[in-house]
Amino acid sequence: MKQQVVLLTVAALATSTMLISCGGSNRDVASSEKILAPTSQVSPESVIHINQLGFLPQDNKVAVVANRQQGSFIVFSEDTQQVVLSGELSSSGEWPMSGENVSLVDFSSLRQVGNYRLELDDGNQSSPFVIRQDVYNQVHDASLKAYYFNRASTDLPEQYAGQWARAAGHPDDKVMVHSSAASTKRPAGTIISAPKGWYDAGDYGKYVVNSGISTYTLLLAYRHFTEFYQARSGHIPESSDQVPDILNEIKWNLDWLQAMQDPNDGGVYHKLTTLNFTGNFMPEDTHEQRYVVQKSTAAALNFAAVMAFASQGYADFDEVYPGKSEEYQQAALAAWHWAKANPEQTYQQPQDVKTGGYGDKHLADEFAFAAAQLFLLTKEQTYLDEFNALSQPLTVPNWGSTAALGYYSLLSFGKSQLEPALYERYSQQIVEQAQLMLEQQVQSAYQLPLIESDFVWGSNAVAMNKAMLLLIANQLKPQQEFRDAAVALADYVLGRNPTGYAYVTGFGSKSPQHIHHRPSEADGVVPPVPGFVAGGAQNGWQDKCVYPSKYPAASYLDDFCSYSTNEIAINWNAPLVYVLAGLQAE
Repeated sequence: MKQQVVLLTVAALATSTMLISCGGSNRDVASSEKILAPTSQVSPESVIHINQLGFLPQDNKVAVVANRQQGSFIVFSEDTQQVVLSGELSSSGEWPMSGENVSLVDFSSLRQVGNYRLELDDGNQSSPFVIRQDVYNQVHDASLKAYYFNRASTDLPEQYAGQWARAAGHPDDKVMVHSSAASTKRPAGTIISAPKGWYDAGDYGKYVVNSGISTYTLLLAYRHFTEFYQARSGHIPESSDQVPDILNEIKWNLDWLQAMQDPNDGGVYHKLTTLNFTGNFMPEDTHEQRYVVQKSTAAALNFAAVMAFASQGYADFDEVYPGKSEEYQQAALAAWHWAKANPEQTYQQPQDVKTGGYGDKHLADEFAFAAAQLFLLTKEQTYLDEFNALSQPLTVPNWGSTAALGYYSLLSFGKSQLEPALYERYSQQIVEQAQLMLEQQVQSAYQLPLIESDFVWGSNAVAMNKAMLLLIANQLKPQQEFRDAAVALADYVLGRNPTGYAYVTGFGSKSPQHIHHRPSEADGVVPPVPGFVAGGAQNGWQDKCVYPSKYPAASYLDDFCSYSTNEIAINWNAPLVYVLAGLQAE
C-alpha cells in the first residue's frame, strides 16, 4: 500500500521558494526547512562547495574548499549551538576541470542526525546541511514528479501541481504523417492519434529514441528498488490505485510509445514534433501542426527493448492494466522483426524539419539492448546468441550508446538463464568500468570520478549514469568504494561543484532559477518547476550565451538562453531518480 500524502496548501506552495514537496510524507513537509538553507544565510561566492541537502549518517561526508591549501574547520550544530567536530583542511591540489587549487574537508566521522554547517577559520561558512536517514527522499520524489509536470495531452490541476497548474496542450489526436514517414497504408497527410507521453526536454517534442533510455532507467529503478517504490506516493491522479506511482507515471509514456508503432508493419516513428521549435509559450498556447517523422531502426530497437522490459515489469499488475503485459510483448516482437528487416534505416532529418534529431548511425548497441530484453522475456536462445555475436563493449550509457542497458538486465534478471562463466564475464565488464572510475576519483582533486570527456552536453547526466553503474557494480560485487564514489557523484550534482549550484530545481540554498524549459519560462510563476536537473557545466558553448568561465566544470549559466548548460531532459532526470533511490534504499 502506498503511503498517504499530506499535500502542501496552495499558500504554502506559493510562498516556498526553496523546496516544493511534490510527494512524500507529512513528516517530510514539516521538516523541509531543516533540509534546505535560506539563500540569505550563504554567500553566493562561498568557497565551500558541499552537498547542500545533506548526507546519510553512514555515508562519506566531504566538502571542497576552493583556493585554500591550509587552515582549520569546525562543524557547528544548529540544534545545540555547539561545535561538534574540528580539524584541519587536507590539501588536495589543482583540478584542471575548474582551474581551482582546492583542499578537502572530510567529516565522515560525524554520524549524529541533526542540522549543521561548516565554518573555516577565516569565517567562511557553508550552506546549512542535514544528516538524516531519509535525506534523499524529497529530492527523489520531486525528480520523479518532474515527469508528471512534463506530461503532454493533459491539464495539470492545482490539486496535483500546486502553483505550476496549467491547462492541457498538445492533445496529439490529429497528428499528421510526414512525407518521410509515408507508407502505402499510411500515405503522407494521414491523420493518426498519438496522445500522452512526456515532453522530451525544454521543448514540446516527443522522441522515441530518448524515451528509450529514459523509460528503461525508470523501470530498472522500480525493479531494483521495488520495496522503496511500494512505500512512496507521487501525489498524481493515479495514486489511489494499487500500482506503485513510478509505474503509473511510466505507463503515461508507454501509452504514447504504443501509438508510435505503425500497426501495419511494426515499424516505429522516430519522433512526434512540429516542423520547427515553437516559441516560449505554454502548451495550451501552441497550436502548430504536429507530425510523426520517419521510421528508423534506432526507434524500433529502443521501442522493442523498452516494451519487452515493460512486459515483465507490468506482468504483476494485470488486474489494474488488463492485457497490457501481453500487448507490450507483441509490440516488442513486431518492432524487432521490422528492425531486422530494416537494419540500416538511420534517421535523416528532412529538410523542412528543424526539431531535435537524435540521429545515430551506429546501431549495434541498440540491437544488443533489444536482444537482451527479448531473451529475458521469451527465453529464446537466439536472442542471447545475437547479443553475444554483437560483442558490444560495456560503457557508461547515453541515448546513443545503450549496450550497457542490455548487460544491466542480463546481470540483474538473467543469472538463472546464463552459463556461470558467461554471467561472470558480463559481471567483470561492469566491475572493470567501476574500477576505472575509482582510479579517476583518486586522481581528482575534487575526489570525483569525472574526467574532461565527461563535460559534454548533459554533463550532470553523465555523472548520474556513472553513479548508476557504480551502484549496479556494488550490487553484483559489493565493494564499499563503489558506493562511496556514487555518493561523491550525487554530492557533485547537489552542490559539491565549482559553480556553487545544487543543480536540481527547488533544492538547496542555490539552485537554478531560469532553466531552459518552456513551461517554467512562460508560466508567470517565479520559481521554476521543481525536480528537474539542469544539464550542467560544459564549455562547448553551442548557444550564443556569455559564460563565466572557460573551464569545463565551471562553465555554467543559469539563464534560459543557455540550452547547452541549463536545459532539462527526461534522459537526464532518469539516472538521477535511479541514483537517489539506490542511495536511499540500499
